[in-house]
Amino acid sequence: MKRNLTPIATAVAILISSTAAMAQDASKTPDAVVTVTGVRAALAQSINQKRNADSLVEVITAEDVGKMPDKSVADSLQRVPGVSVATAGGSEGGFGENDRVSLKGTPSNLTLTTLNGHTVSSGDWYISNITGGGRSVSYSMFPSELIGRVTVHKSSQANLTEGGAAGNVDIETRKPLSFKKPLTLMGSIEGAYGDAAKKTDLQVSALANWKNQENNLGVLVQVFDEKRTLRRMGQEFLWWDKLTKGFAPDWIAKNPEVENKYLSMLTGSSLFQQKRERKGGMVDVEVKVNSDFSFDVSGLYTRLDADNVNANFMLAPYQPLSNNWSGVGGVVPSAYTITGNQITSITFPKTCPVASCANMGPSVQDIIARPGSYSDSKFVNVDWKYRVNDDLKFTGQIGTTRGTGYARDYGYEAWLAYSGTSLTMHGLDAPATVTVDNAGTFNPRTGADFFGGWASDTTAKDKETYGQVDGTYKTPWDMVPTIRMGLRTAKHDRQLTWLAGTVAPAGSQLANRPTGLTTYPTSPLDNVLQNPWTFTADSMKEWGDKYVTFDSHSYQNEFTIAEKAHAAYAMADLNVGAITGNFGVRFVKTEINVANGSPNTVWNPVYTSKTYNDFLPSLNLRTDLANNVVLRGAASRTLARPDFGALGSLSLNDLTFSGTGGNPNLKPIYSNNVDAGIEWYFMPKSLIAMSVYDMHLGSYVTFGSSVAQFFNQSTHSVTNYNMSSALNTKARVKGVELQYSQDLGNGFGASVNYTYADGKETGKAPKSACADLGDCSMIGTSKNSYNASVFYENDKFSARLNYSFRSAFLNGLDRNSAIYQDDVGTVSLALNYNLTENLTLSFEGKDLNDPLLKSYATTKDQPRAFYKNGKQFFLGVRGKM
Repeated sequence: MKRNLTPIATAVAILISSTAAMAQDASKTPDAVVTVTGVRAALAQSINQKRNADSLVEVITAEDVGKMPDKSVADSLQRVPGVSVATAGGSEGGFGENDRVSLKGTPSNLTLTTLNGHTVSSGDWYISNITGGGRSVSYSMFPSELIGRVTVHKSSQANLTEGGAAGNVDIETRKPLSFKKPLTLMGSIEGAYGDAAKKTDLQVSALANWKNQENNLGVLVQVFDEKRTLRRMGQEFLWWDKLTKGFAPDWIAKNPEVENKYLSMLTGSSLFQQKRERKGGMVDVEVKVNSDFSFDVSGLYTRLDADNVNANFMLAPYQPLSNNWSGVGGVVPSAYTITGNQITSITFPKTCPVASCANMGPSVQDIIARPGSYSDSKFVNVDWKYRVNDDLKFTGQIGTTRGTGYARDYGYEAWLAYSGTSLTMHGLDAPATVTVDNAGTFNPRTGADFFGGWASDTTAKDKETYGQVDGTYKTPWDMVPTIRMGLRTAKHDRQLTWLAGTVAPAGSQLANRPTGLTTYPTSPLDNVLQNPWTFTADSMKEWGDKYVTFDSHSYQNEFTIAEKAHAAYAMADLNVGAITGNFGVRFVKTEINVANGSPNTVWNPVYTSKTYNDFLPSLNLRTDLANNVVLRGAASRTLARPDFGALGSLSLNDLTFSGTGGNPNLKPIYSNNVDAGIEWYFMPKSLIAMSVYDMHLGSYVTFGSSVAQFFNQSTHSVTNYNMSSALNTKARVKGVELQYSQDLGNGFGASVNYTYADGKETGKAPKSACADLGDCSMIGTSKNSYNASVFYENDKFSARLNYSFRSAFLNGLDRNSAIYQDDVGTVSLALNYNLTENLTLSFEGKDLNDPLLKSYATTKDQPRAFYKNGKQFFLGVRGKM
């Protein structure tokens, strides 16, 4: 361990020598240091911080993270009551790593995430999230090794940065002067094995911290490099539609009972493969110049390289039914069944029953390679503290943060020759049974173009520059012992660039197809099409690099947004008899300028400017009903700003003639909130708590439907698209949170929490699902979620087993249709054995129950996807000295 960490220690020494002169006159009085070891000690620290807080909070410490298989901060937060996590940023399905965090059953964009109290920009690597322009932070960017502590603010305070209508999550990193020893070295190395991909990858992290004997100068350096190979196999239903005479003229003429019945028009066997590498580091220099003045300079860079390829072998019954939209000579199925309003099974003859099937393509393979996809996040931040006297203190913060999301898509679509096919639906109980004759053979159709290709190159850049100053004044008044005030200003810029790819004519020729012909690995899912053909990621990249050029902008998809926010607040602490707490108000002025693209060959955007002035009051009260019983109450008005994509983006799907569009006139999302809670600390390191909340959102963002015309890159013509556009409406969320934690003695402990959330749109926005279909669900609201955890530890060994569950929730929109994720539960396990005082052997497992992710449309008899990511195992060694 010493030999491996020498380069880091050397870098620390160089940095120390360059900054030591700054602290020669600093105070020599060391601060008290609290050392926490063990799960139970960390549990006690978290409970004590919750108990002593004036507002409703939850706290996670570094030790909690170290004793669970947490690979991102979101993994740690999923065990907190009132917190929901998702393994994807949108409706793309999960990838086995928690990526988004939300509070109180609301969408993740209503939760503000900060790092050490300041905002942090991050990007996305998945194209729909890049173009969607979300504000929520991608937690995949931040490994759990960064955590010193995480504080979840469930009720608002005037001194918290605005932007979290549902609450704020603050990730605090370790600070150099908080360590006990002058020199601390920590590191880990482990193998990460995914049983779906059948591959083991290396993950390493290291931390070096130095501080001088006077405890007035410290330097921390942290690095990480974590690789992971993903393989997600599944089944997707990309297009549900009603049968009309345009789809199936001959079938309807002979069997009129099938008209207007729903049929899955595209049922795909999907294979997603990805190589991820999360790497980066952090440097933090903390200096106490003297007893009155100190400052901290920190910088972080993290990058997630996310090369991936997605293949989808799709059964397309509308092709033989319509004879490739010819309107004549369609194939009549040899067998079918109808249940309710749905065609639940359909079988096509093995040989072509009409004069010519050369134009038909009853199945199609879509392969999308995304070489070079990545996201990154970085910041440079300066914190300072200045004590004027014993009664007046100031703190300040200034910095800049940037994030990038990038994806280049090479799409290759091959229509196959006629063959016998069949489809049998099983609702959401199991994947559909799909058969395609000779699916393992590349056999393109000959009577019509077999090839359809597309490409895009998208980049989202996010930047914020911020500065703030906060003052604390100790008053002579017992009832108002402290007054706090502050100013903050921030300038935020978001830009989406979309380059349209042009496929050279030679690239569509059969002779020039990608050379890496192969087949899917065997799927772990029953019924799905097994081992169909596909192309390798490398051959797709080679084909795209050779035949695709990006020489024009898709200006209709691009946007730029400039946003300025200026805030001032005043807040007073209260101490009125047995009641303590705080009250205050925050004033925020938001100026936003949106430049939306339009269907032009030059950048000629439509400009929209808006200004909003808002007062955000807050009140937090607490009292001790008894020696170990705390009663809390809170009321506040909060806001969140709409996603950038909801303001500016346009995203079109040329295959299903659908899309989503932004609305630059959207208002901020305002929420009037009431919270109340009671906590019983019935024994040391133990807690029983209940809280209730009620949120009234006056300008929640939903989507209404419309029809608009855009240029279709696949048909090369102007086409009608079914569009979903962002609109303001009203919504309400109310819920109950229950929590139990106890040190059971003899090394054993347990914790359980449960959250009930009822979130509904209460407004009837025009053409919205709530107005037209009566579906008023809010995105991200699971009615029921809970976590159960048990642990054991002694001086040599510790073990922790956890089960997390959340019920079905609306996950977003995809191809102009609502997507719901069904109930899902996950099991995780962590085992640690101390080989020596400084060396620990660890074994961790995630998703040990091998969960099946299931999603559906408005009703469960129309499934949208089944996915399996497989189990994950981590075996490693952690060292410290």
